[in-house]
Amino acid sequence: MIQVKDVVKSFDGNVVLDHISADFEDGKVNMIIGQSGSGKTVLMKSMIGLHTIDSGEIIFDTRQGQQNLAEMAEKEVRLLHREVGMLFQGAALFDSMTVQENVMYPLEMFSQMSKEEMVERARFCLSRVDMPERAYGLMPSEISGGMQKRVAIARAIALNPRYLFCDEPNSGLDPKTSLVIDKLIQDITLEYGICTIVNSHDMNSIMEIGDNIVFLRNGVKEWQGSRHEIFQSENEALNDFVFASELFKKVKSAAR
Repeated sequence: MIQVKDVVKSFDGNVVLDHISADFEDGKVNMIIGQSGSGKTVLMKSMIGLHTIDSGEIIFDTRQGQQNLAEMAEKEVRLLHREVGMLFQGAALFDSMTVQENVMYPLEMFSQMSKEEMVERARFCLSRVDMPERAYGLMPSEISGGMQKRVAIARAIALNPRYLFCDEPNSGLDPKTSLVIDKLIQDITLEYGICTIVNSHDMNSIMEIGDNIVFLRNGVKEWQGSRHEIFQSENEALNDFVFASELFKKVKSAAR
């Protein structure tokens, strides 16, 4: 679990996160949603230590016990990052490495495995995301965007993380492939009990896999709940955001 408590973050005097408090739970797909400029990307970057918050607490339930990110020493932060997997908006694969070498990279950087163990672990992770074995030796430029995202997920779980951060995982993908990636993220989250945090504005993803959703508006947490509870929400800003299209308005009307 990650607990965000009364977090404030500003840039040049402009408050971007205004006393945000939220819980992000293990074994669930936790989603941060909101319009551009709502603060969702800043919140995610603050949670992984890329931004230093002005005040508040970000508490990780780590293998060393509960720890406040703001109070961790540099060595403790490095240890925490070994428990974190990242799936970037673009797959962010290394063009000069094969598919298998990309997945092995974090193992080479952070593990004490032998070369044989790293190969075995990389191949297991690739098989877990349903990558065909014939693709293991290919370069990223030789596979589709959907396959690149699969490789990125395999790399993100290579170190068996407790936390998985996904920044717009469906960006640039067609709707069918997006559904596949959503299901993969959901399955891996449940299978390994990971605390997964997804930054997204994809309505299909929200409705398909949003177990615990935090809705931000102008730097303030407006609402938190599950995808099922969205249909009963009376929050006007949330409804305007989620049910902006006529299709989703009809879905909500049918659910009531």
